[in-house]
Amino acid sequence: MTWSRALKQTARSGLKIERAKLTPVIAVRGTIGVAIVIGLALWLGNPTLAVSSAFGAFASGIATFQRSMRPRPVLALAVAAGLAVSTFLGYLAASHIVWFLLLLVGWTFLAGMAWAIGPVTGLAGTQTVAIMLVTVTLPTSVLGALTHAALIAFGGLVQATLIVVFPVRPWGVQRDALADALAAEADYARRLRHDPVAPFDPQPLMDARLASAVTPRQAKRRPVQLHGPRGLAERVRPVLASLADPVVGVPLNGPERDRARDLLGAAATVLDAVASAVRHARPVRLPPEAMATLEVPVSGPMLTGAARRSAYRLISLLADAVELTDEPVRATRPTTPAERGHLLRPSVPRLVPVALRALRREARWSSHIFRHALRVCAVAAAGYLLGTALPFGHGYWAPLTSVMVMRPDFAQTYSRGVARFSGTLVGVAIGGAIMALAHPGMYVCAALAVVCVLLMYLLMRTGVSVTSACVAGYVVFLLGIAGAGWEQTVLERIVLTLVGGLLAMLSYALFPAWETPKLRDRLAEWLAANGRYALAVLDGYARPAQRRPRQVREALLDSRAARAAWEESEARAAKEPVRHRGLSRSTADAASAALGTMGRVTMILEAHLPGKDAEPSPGAAAFATELRASLERAVQDVRERRAPDWGALRAVWEDWDAGSGGQDVALRAADLLLDALDELAQALSRGPGGRNRAARGPDRRGDGGTRGERGTAAADENG
Repeated sequence: MTWSRALKQTARSGLKIERAKLTPVIAVRGTIGVAIVIGLALWLGNPTLAVSSAFGAFASGIATFQRSMRPRPVLALAVAAGLAVSTFLGYLAASHIVWFLLLLVGWTFLAGMAWAIGPVTGLAGTQTVAIMLVTVTLPTSVLGALTHAALIAFGGLVQATLIVVFPVRPWGVQRDALADALAAEADYARRLRHDPVAPFDPQPLMDARLASAVTPRQAKRRPVQLHGPRGLAERVRPVLASLADPVVGVPLNGPERDRARDLLGAAATVLDAVASAVRHARPVRLPPEAMATLEVPVSGPMLTGAARRSAYRLISLLADAVELTDEPVRATRPTTPAERGHLLRPSVPRLVPVALRALRREARWSSHIFRHALRVCAVAAAGYLLGTALPFGHGYWAPLTSVMVMRPDFAQTYSRGVARFSGTLVGVAIGGAIMALAHPGMYVCAALAVVCVLLMYLLMRTGVSVTSACVAGYVVFLLGIAGAGWEQTVLERIVLTLVGGLLAMLSYALFPAWETPKLRDRLAEWLAANGRYALAVLDGYARPAQRRPRQVREALLDSRAARAAWEESEARAAKEPVRHRGLSRSTADAASAALGTMGRVTMILEAHLPGKDAEPSPGAAAFATELRASLERAVQDVRERRAPDWGALRAVWEDWDAGSGGQDVALRAADLLLDALDELAQALSRGPGGRNRAARGPDRRGDGGTRGERGTAAADENG
């Protein structure tokens, strides 16, 4: 992609206004917290104190709107504590520009590295830099600095108290995450009716798993509707795919396919009903037509073999999902020993070692997080010096804009830069016009600032340009409380915002951290994770008595994480003005489709794992042994721009096929697995970097349709 096209796309993305679900009650609650802090400071008779203390409640309120499974009061308190510390340290060094620059560079570097822990932590770190730049410009003493820091912490305490006293939809985030996962399963079942290899996005299941992690204390108070449906949603997914698959499940045409379509449609209806019950905390309402379809018919089209087992398993799982969800809305009960195996969320002190490991893992030159931290601290220092040298007051607005705009990837930095400048232009224009025409007093300015906060909280998810306009108006009115002239405020805000945005964009052009060169490594990691998942499942066929479900589960989660990392890298690379290096867009799409199919086939294999008393499969054992060796070579081939060769694995499968008669479910699924691996080799053998073509064995599709019918799952999930 050329620079001109990349800039055009990022500008459009930044100026786009999304339609989002508004949360007026939560927005009003956060606004009340800001109003309480401003009103208290004005009541004490110190407008300057009102300006600085308002930032604590304002920033803490922003943190509580981020998508996080942590309790909202904890987020508000954590952000307020960070803001208070950064404010006090900034005051101590503000009188000496050299010491303040050193503090700013070090603190900004740590804030940039905070993105390694997570997006919410990264945003909180960014806000601490912003508050350090803003509040230290207000004159005060050391005792006054302590007062400012205490009031900022008090703002976060107010927000946390309001969340506890006036809860809005307790467990709402967890309910929505679980309901989204069930709704995604329902949509998947409907698409399988028309496309037996329809793709599935695993992100809703990953979010539901993250949301289900609780502390032991939370587990005692968790609503009963959140206890079991997530695990059932995980188990329904492979059963749906195995029922619809034209090779392992039912044929593409005939009465069995019609029966499978009816079952899939009824399953979608039931899953939607369960999702609605979980989301709105009400009993499950099922239409009688769906229940009649899920009953085993006395006569008519009947399923056979593996499809029959899948149908029985699906009916059982759906019945369990309805039973677990259809509980009294407000029922609570103590957890039994069997229920105490919940996903444990570590407490805040126990998160410290996890955070340190994440920071240490990203402390390398090739890490885009590390390069972002270096970039943002250099830009903050340059912006501060430039803003100080320019003949304006409030020179901190230039580095403030740069810090708030910059993100670890190119697209977000440039889109946010355009959006922030355009939003600031609109916000200061409207705020300046009101100040010029109405000449509001101190209390009216405070009321207008609170209105801007309400609009920002309410419209936060609609786009950066909208929120930037609200923040710009908020700053104009907030500085009006302290008596700053609106003419100077408007001009300074526009010019210095433009300077800060240009510095941020220029920094990424001069010191980039492109994702495009890393695509092959991400693809190799996904292949290796998929391979470990396939080997764990095949081991259950080779040695049923020694099957370890936990090993399969952990391999599945690793595979999901590798796929998510690949998709994130591919999305970033698609927006970068960088030519591909050995992995073109078409090659990446084809390789992604092949690995998605590989994951789907492995998941179908997992759905039909034999019992521990079943006979071991020598063919599966031999196939797994060769797959392990072939995968090691293939991963290295992908990294070194060679197409993998699966000829040895195909030969082992043919020996297995000759000795079994072709009726084994594992054998047929292994054939599909080989097809996916061959398609990966074919994708990597064309274009730059593909120096050899993989040999393809005979196409043993049976009644599964054409290879294209099975290979179109470009975004399918591996479990």
